[in-house]
Amino acid sequence: MARGPSTFRQTDVTRALKAAVAAGLDVARIEIDVTGKIALFTRSETLEPISPLERWKHTHARAS
Repeated sequence: MARGPSTFRQTDVTRALKAAVAAGLDVARIEIDVTGKIALFTRSETLEPISPLERWKHTHARAS
């Protein structure tokens, strides 16, 4: 049984992944459906909002 034409190429996935990483995204997984649509899913961390004072303390903390 012959395979049908490919709906995506590895270079398509590589380009999408490199673009996401260059944009500062942390990619968790990639899914490709039967039509060739490439979906990138990112990791999301829910962080508490940090106050300007806490941000300053963190950036000016001395290494002990």
